[in-house]
Amino acid sequence: MKILVLCTGNSCRSQMAEAFLKSFDKGLEVYSAGTKPADKVHPKAIQVMKEVGIDISTNKTKTVEQFLAQSFDYVITVCDNAKETCPFFTGKVEHRLHMGFEDPAEATGTEEEVLSVFRRIRDEIKSEFYKFYLENLKKM
Repeated sequence: MKILVLCTGNSCRSQMAEAFLKSFDKGLEVYSAGTKPADKVHPKAIQVMKEVGIDISTNKTKTVEQFLAQSFDYVITVCDNAKETCPFFTGKVEHRLHMGFEDPAEATGTEEEVLSVFRRIRDEIKSEFYKFYLENLKKM
């Protein structure tokens, strides 16, 4: 099963979703990318994932361009911008899905308030992707 998770910057949401899917099933081939990738994975995304025992500190952001000729069972967008600007894949894509999540990188406030948003989004991503995994992938 080959899956690509897309967002705009590939610095928070898609990185978390990729890591959670890999943690659910080591047999899945999961990638993430951005339509306009950031320079690096967001430090707070790294921090809140580490809190749940998943290390994404060595992950790099990637551009969707490098995946366009590949085939995927699922291409999943996790932000509205990526959904609307998702490019055409020359490789075969069996299923396209959208699971929208708020961008934690846009959170403002104190350090604890911002971390709280990152944790909430992390938990929402874990919950939704686990439900997706159970309903679509586990039976394969």
